[in-house]
This record gives sequence, structure tokens and C-alpha cells, in this order.
Amino acid sequence: MNNNVNTAEYKQLLNKIKQRLVLAQKRAIFSASAEMLHMYWDIGEMLCIKQKEAGWGTKFLERISIDLKNDFPEIKGFSVRNCQFMIQFYKEYNQELTFTKPSVSQLENINTKQPVSQFMPPKYQLPITSISWAHNVVIMQKVKDIDARYWYMIQTIKNAWSRDFLVEAIKLDYYGKHGALANNFDVALPAIETKQVKEMLKDPYVFDMLTFTDEYSEHDVEIELIKHIEKFLLELGNGFAFMGRQYHLVVSDSDFYIDLLFYHAFTHRYVVIELKRGEFKPEYIGKLNFYCSVVDDNLCRESDNQTIGLLLCQNKDKVIAEYALRGINKPIGISEYELGQALPEHLRSSLPSIEEIEQNLNEINN
Repeated sequence: MNNNVNTAEYKQLLNKIKQRLVLAQKRAIFSASAEMLHMYWDIGEMLCIKQKEAGWGTKFLERISIDLKNDFPEIKGFSVRNCQFMIQFYKEYNQELTFTKPSVSQLENINTKQPVSQFMPPKYQLPITSISWAHNVVIMQKVKDIDARYWYMIQTIKNAWSRDFLVEAIKLDYYGKHGALANNFDVALPAIETKQVKEMLKDPYVFDMLTFTDEYSEHDVEIELIKHIEKFLLELGNGFAFMGRQYHLVVSDSDFYIDLLFYHAFTHRYVVIELKRGEFKPEYIGKLNFYCSVVDDNLCRESDNQTIGLLLCQNKDKVIAEYALRGINKPIGISEYELGQALPEHLRSSLPSIEEIEQNLNEINN
């Protein structure tokens, strides 16, 4: 390299070029995906119209599928089933629906629990082309309510949900449960922060990476969550950074330990998580309120926002939870968590051991 080139400036330029290349790649992928969806919609329209005009049935789709595969062997996606999805795609979205990319305001408002019509234009502008064909098919097949479809599409975009995660979210009725988080944010936080915090928390949290076959304690759940910290962070959502388990605090020469401490980079605040097994009890809130106060006074910098407390329990009565939060000055949310389902004993005993699997593999290889 020429000695006159400043190394730091060169690296900075190189990084900028790399970022621009990545942006171009993403835009190309998005454009290609959007064009494919428009093509599927157009093909669905042609197939639908011909079926109505000529009364052609499944045999016609089978013939179309074979001919397209023969003429375009390098292009996938023309099975009979996918052609049927294209017809459904056209039928579902041919009335007052616009192919569009969601605006910033739509993304910001989607986590409110008000009806979609209150914050959308007169025509539903579903972000159809901003999600993949596979995601669109899942939503078409499994979600019939238009408000719920919009919500799942926006969540898929915001959180980069995979197709499998979307399927599971619909199965667990994330839309129906959205907004179930008991909290006092409306009175404990400024309005703009209230909205941000409600968006970053949810109810329930699903820890399907954890299964327990025997008796277990809160301590056991903590340990296993930290062992699966990457999946745990994914379940919490974007922006969470793990600060520690059993985080040590000293107040007036007394020792206290926070179950789990996180920092949320996007909202610039600490999040104190207390984990409880079983039913919610009102006395849990006092301890969490205490921890939030100590963190605010001892860990927060001037640029940090107010600490949030999140109590995770397996079950809660929302009325009792709301009474427990009344009069609490620190912002606290109460959410449920679900663990993965362990195999029943009679099934576990019938499964081969690792040693048996290895032996069978060796026999096959020999």
C-alpha cells in the first residue's frame, strides 16, 4: 500500500463501501422478492379468470404446472399446490388492498391495541411485498382477520421472524395475547417512553428451549436460561444486552442479588428481571420496586432513562396484578412465561440412548 495513504482513513472508506454494497444487495433481494410476488398475483389472476370463464378444474392446473416446469426447469415454485396458492393470493388481495411498504408511522403504531382502522389509511395498505412468499402463504392460510394479518406482517418485518417462528406465533395467538402485559407504565413514565417500553416487552415469553422432567426451582430456570443465553436474548427481543445473573447490589452494608439484569440499548435503560415459579403474588412487586430504585441510583448514568422492572411468573391474575401495581412509583411490568414440554416418561424410556445410536451408526458404516 502507498505510504501516503492514511490507514485509518482507508479503513473508514473501505467500511463505507462495504456498507453500501450490503445495502445494494438487500435492496436487490427486496426488489426481486417484490417482483416475484407481483408475478404470483398476476398469474393467480389469469388462472382465476380462466377457471371462472371456462370452468377448468384441477387437471388444468396439473397441465399448467408440468408445462411451466418443462419450459422453465431452472425456476421453482410452479407446483399445483403453489398455483392454488397464487389463485388464493389474487382472491384474497383483489379488493381495496394495496401492495405497499409500511411507513415509519405504521411501524411505530402497530404495537398499540387500538383497532387497525384507527391508525391506517381508508384502504388497508398491507405490507405484502415486504415479506416473503412463504410468510404470505402462512398468513393467508392461518389468519383470516384483516387486523391480525396486518399485525403479523408488521411484526415479521420489525423482528425478522422466520417462517417457522411466524407459524408458532400464530399457533400461540401472539396477536390475541398482545397487550396482556400488566403494567403501570402509563402513570410511571412519560407518554413517549410508555409507548417504547410497551413495544419492547411482551406477554407471554416462551422459553421452549427449556424442559424439566423432574422438580425444578427458580434457580434452575435461571441457570438454564443463561446456558441458552442466545435463544433467551432472541426471545426477549432486539436491543437487549445481558449484564449478569444474581447481580450483586450493596445497600447499607446489606447484600442483595437481582435474578437477571439487562440493558436495553435502543431505549437506553436497565431492565431488572425477577423470575418466579408458579402464581404471581403481590409481595413480589415491593422487592422489584426496591431493585429498580437501587439500580437508578447506583448504576444509571445521566444519559440513561429510568430503569424498568419485569416480573416473570408462570401464572397471574391480571386484576390482582393491577392492584399490586397501583401506587408503585417505578415502572414495572408483569408477564407470564412458558417452558417447553418435556416428553412423557413412557415415551422417554422408549427412545434409544446416545450409545445405541452411535452403535447403530457404526454398524451401518461398517
